[in-house]
Amino acid sequence: MAGQGRHAMRRPPRWHWLLLMLILPIVAASLLFEGWTTHEVDGARTKRACTSPIPQSADNGDPVLRVTSRGVETAAMPLRTVALTFDGGPDPEWTPRLLDLLRAHHAHATFFLYGTQAARHPDLVRRIHEEGHEIGSYTYTGGDLGTASSVRRQLELTLTQIALAGSGQVNTGLLRLPHTTTADTMCGPEWTAARRATDEGYLLVAATPRSRKPPEGVVRQFSNTALGYAETKKLLRDPDVGRFTTVTEGLGRPTLVTPASLAERIQGQALIWMQSVGHAFARSMTWALGIAGALGILRLALLAHLARVQVRRRRGYRADVPVLREVNEPVTVLVPAHNEEAGIAATVHSLLASTHTDLQIVVIDDGSTDRTAEIARGIRDPRVTVVRQPNSGKPGALTTGLSYARHEIIVMIDADTVFEPEALYRLIQPLADPVVGAVSGNTKVGNRRRLLGRWQHLEYVLGFNLDRRMYEVLECMPTVPGAIGAFRRDALIAIGGVSGDTLAEDTDLTMALWRLGHHVVYEETAIAWTEVPSTLQQLWAQRYRWCYGTLQSMWKHRHALVEAGPAGRFGRRGLTYLVLFQVALPLFAPVVDVFALYGVCFGDTAQSVGVWLGFLAVQLLIAGYALRLDHEKLRALWVLPLQLFVYRQLLYLVVIQSVVTALLGTRLKWHRMQRSGTANEHLLKEPVIHPTTLAPK
Repeated sequence: MAGQGRHAMRRPPRWHWLLLMLILPIVAASLLFEGWTTHEVDGARTKRACTSPIPQSADNGDPVLRVTSRGVETAAMPLRTVALTFDGGPDPEWTPRLLDLLRAHHAHATFFLYGTQAARHPDLVRRIHEEGHEIGSYTYTGGDLGTASSVRRQLELTLTQIALAGSGQVNTGLLRLPHTTTADTMCGPEWTAARRATDEGYLLVAATPRSRKPPEGVVRQFSNTALGYAETKKLLRDPDVGRFTTVTEGLGRPTLVTPASLAERIQGQALIWMQSVGHAFARSMTWALGIAGALGILRLALLAHLARVQVRRRRGYRADVPVLREVNEPVTVLVPAHNEEAGIAATVHSLLASTHTDLQIVVIDDGSTDRTAEIARGIRDPRVTVVRQPNSGKPGALTTGLSYARHEIIVMIDADTVFEPEALYRLIQPLADPVVGAVSGNTKVGNRRRLLGRWQHLEYVLGFNLDRRMYEVLECMPTVPGAIGAFRRDALIAIGGVSGDTLAEDTDLTMALWRLGHHVVYEETAIAWTEVPSTLQQLWAQRYRWCYGTLQSMWKHRHALVEAGPAGRFGRRGLTYLVLFQVALPLFAPVVDVFALYGVCFGDTAQSVGVWLGFLAVQLLIAGYALRLDHEKLRALWVLPLQLFVYRQLLYLVVIQSVVTALLGTRLKWHRMQRSGTANEHLLKEPVIHPTTLAPK
């Protein structure tokens, strides 16, 4: 339906897509950086065996060396001098303790820091520098530079300098290669990496062999751990040591730690910000992904369990308790139509072919500019009435149709809906119970031959019909679909007819019935076939209207949360469910998908893929059960994995667009789908057409 009413005020907002396009790349870049610095190097932390020894000139036990064009230059500490060096960190627990210990003994040391840890704990880097200690590079992540590519090797060194500039406002010319202890361990590929580092101006610092002990001058290597703390504390008490100092001070050389430039400090701050964002996001999303996954599994389990309960109730009711009475009262069917020439004939003929023949069919032509009214009037049956009016939207058309209704049972359908012969009779039977004010039928996808139609077919069976079974058990059905629904006339009049306050008039109407004290049930045997969008653009327009209209209806009926009786039951169960699973979770879905990809790339890939396959398996089982309940073929399941990659993302983006639109207070215009008359293409034979006579105008 199209309309020119209160909803056609402003174009939907678009700027938030630009915001989303900016946020998602930032999140992706932050996670990429976090993944590279935290996980990706795990495979590089194990050093390969040496393939060739270091040059003999470097293998003299001296711990400090530089490779120049003239050869290898080595150096050692003077007698009774110990250069204390600590690898890794800064560690928030043990680095402060080490600094306190050194200060208590008036000793200085050289701290070889990870760039990633320096960016994470800038306050400790500043404290190390301010207390007179020396800072060296232990690369950014601690990866093996000997086996790293040239690009990664350069990043390991450069990013460390940037991190030190941002955290401690310094640069350093001291480097210790990870996975090395004494100089002779820098063999094979490590020696190549060492030579390249010295070409860039680094002074390489290894450790003195343990065979050398004070009073000889040595360079001792410790870790930023409890063990390193204990070993340092023991060494500081050694009476043979004259002084504990830094590497360059022990060698009598000028310090290689220099102030960073302003540009380097700015780069460093940006690096720290990016890493902190990625780290915080990764930690928060770990919890969010776990909660979302648990809720998703819980929802599927709840759907399956309550659907089973509903089926058992229905079977028990029909087997043990006689039907209250058979409903054979005459029915008025309202068919609002706007430019529906492609499908209006099939819709009306399917109604006329119903086994329940006592009908009044009112076709409301809502300002059509095509042959809709002409085709409807051409159906020669006295049960068909065609009413024409200026275009006012679907609620206005239904209100007009309601004024022409002669019977107490009202059935509302869409102009593209094709009824099965028994559908109308089965749809009205639950109205035998006086507490039931409305009945939802079972809508099935007619044009399901293409991939998009198959996806929607699965959604209708799993996402709509299985939900309706759950809603019936919980007594909180939020929507009687516009394609097929039966109502009591007095209930419709009591709520003021069909309201145009929202774009989802069917949801608004159903919620209003609950608040009036009526029950709404689902009749799965009342089957009608509908035409679904055949293009992504049409699907977007349809779901955008549905979602936005649902948000409007939820807000309009929010007070049901605190009401008593059926209204309160509906509010606390139905509205809460909609907020949690139809609004909140989809809003986080794009970010969760990015984080899931992060887990595959940088986490435990086998575990991440296993979790995804497990979740898919659960969905397949639930979908298979839903198909079985709807008497559909299981071969439709093959499109479900593909649905997760494209179709689901589109629906999530629809929710985001709808929420932003609602928050900004923008009102939408009606979006009409272009019909092609394919709602009944699933049928193996043409619908039965009754002999007809010319209907009155």
